[in-house]
Amino acid sequence: MSGKDLDAIFEEVQKPARYLGREINVVRKDPSRVKTRLALVFPDLYEVGMSHLGLKILYGLANQREDVYAERFFAPAGDLEKLLRQRGIYLFSLETHTPLQSFNLVGFTLQYELSYTTILKMLSLGGVPLQTAQRKEEDSFVLGGGPLALNPEPLAPFFDFFVLGDGEDVLPEILNKYASWKKGAGSREAFLLDLAGIPGIYVPSFYEPLYDGEKFNGVKCLKAAAPLPVKKRVVNDLENTFYPESFIVPYMDVVHDRAILEIFRGCSQGCRFCQAGYIYRPVRERSVAKLKGQARAIIRQTGWDEISLSSLSSSDYSQIEELIAGLQQEFAGRHVRLSLPSLRADPFSLHLADKVQEKRAGGVTFAPEAGSQRLRDVINKGITEKEILAAAEQAFITGRSHIKLYFMLGLPTETEEDLWELVRLVEKISALRQLAGKRRHSLRIVVSASTFVPKPHTPFQWEPQLKMAEVKSRQQFLREQLRKIKGVQFTWPAAEMSFLEAVFSRGDRRLAAVLEKAVALGSRLEAWSDRFDFALWEEAFAGEKVDPCFYAYYKPALDDPLPWDHLSSGVANKYLQKEYEKAYRAEVTPDCRREGCQGCGLQNCPLKQVKKNVPL
Repeated sequence: MSGKDLDAIFEEVQKPARYLGREINVVRKDPSRVKTRLALVFPDLYEVGMSHLGLKILYGLANQREDVYAERFFAPAGDLEKLLRQRGIYLFSLETHTPLQSFNLVGFTLQYELSYTTILKMLSLGGVPLQTAQRKEEDSFVLGGGPLALNPEPLAPFFDFFVLGDGEDVLPEILNKYASWKKGAGSREAFLLDLAGIPGIYVPSFYEPLYDGEKFNGVKCLKAAAPLPVKKRVVNDLENTFYPESFIVPYMDVVHDRAILEIFRGCSQGCRFCQAGYIYRPVRERSVAKLKGQARAIIRQTGWDEISLSSLSSSDYSQIEELIAGLQQEFAGRHVRLSLPSLRADPFSLHLADKVQEKRAGGVTFAPEAGSQRLRDVINKGITEKEILAAAEQAFITGRSHIKLYFMLGLPTETEEDLWELVRLVEKISALRQLAGKRRHSLRIVVSASTFVPKPHTPFQWEPQLKMAEVKSRQQFLREQLRKIKGVQFTWPAAEMSFLEAVFSRGDRRLAAVLEKAVALGSRLEAWSDRFDFALWEEAFAGEKVDPCFYAYYKPALDDPLPWDHLSSGVANKYLQKEYEKAYRAEVTPDCRREGCQGCGLQNCPLKQVKKNVPL
């Protein structure tokens, strides 16, 4: 593809900075001098993908090697996609504008179910055959990683292999295996057989799903080299594992345009709906000294004026106050501010937010998840109404302009009374606005209520999603009640989008044909509400004679095989069952970092010997 062709395209698209690839700190190599070309693909627009930490880590890690060149791909917006089709140009990388089909390894990050059609669309635009069975010896190997790799079955026919767990722990081994295989000129299957012996690698073509009529009945290994179960990879020593310092600095606004410090990985709170809290265990921290050094280097290399302290719950970092004080001292007088994007709804978290915000005119976000204490106990959300109200009170007193509250609809055992409790909680928070004096009339409360999606590898994996008609009814109830409270704004996602998330979250390989059909009908960038078209999905399901309600609404028995049982997150299934049963008793499980090991079954967990050991 000539530079002239691209220049013509860039002049015609709305945001050419998405595709230029000339940002600060971008890696430049001579492709003819490397042996392995790795495509790192984020199946969404540039401004979303460039905010993703995992992509930054793998990009920096791979490009440390002289024999490897990792380049980035993002989903094209509609204007570029149209031009690519019209002019017969393949989807190209940002760094060298090389077609996707020219890469040896094509790696997708799997972050959310509504990106699946975009994955297939990008493979098609890039000239890579969709299904593994269609690929020839010289074609790219397609791999996937990220949280959804722990149930990738709807995508299985399209991927050569998946990486379970921490990608930076296994990527060097994949690259070494590929280099050896390429030198020996073996078959594609030989390479995949070699990969299957690496812990954390799942090759779906080596496993056959079994069915008893319509019911899933487990998997059968087709190759002796294929392990059962496949266990995720874990970076045990987060302190000394690779972390990038020369972050690429975009030339356009992206969702999170700032430096990111990953202060720790994992979570021990045990919210029963939260997949991340289970699949990213155990908790592993970086030291304050390490983080200060990383922050210093990143700011020096990028010039950013904000550092985000990233984790699943930043206030749970054991040295959080020391870290904040140290970073503030490090950057005193240099106009570098700190932010805490993930906080609990309690006074201590707001105290931390106050420490990092010089001006408190902005807002804060809390996630009570449920309105009643009973339902918060069901989901193991370890927070009380007293703590929520105290945090809201502190927010208004200290000058915040708004509070955003995240709730979930359709949680297991939710009743009408729980919804009324949600309304009453918002009323109590609204009443606290008077503490702000003259500012009270301008204060806003934004209430967001997402729909519960049952996720694999959580205690609620056996729970059906609330039926769509009832979801809409409950959304309407909250709309009517919350509009009566002055200063409250209510937002919610389309019930149809949450329904599809549940379908593909709990799905198996029979959904692959539906994905292909939906893409053929025009589905892409489905996570964007203005692109989402449920009518296309209804047509796709009908065309393939697949009932989506079966996946979203079925309630398996605790001993029924599930489509993801052969993929292990490390947390024991017996522990998940125990947590599921405790949920129906509204019984809380304490945080193991505070109360000692609760016996979740993780191997090599540093918290196992803390205080007590609770056997399964």
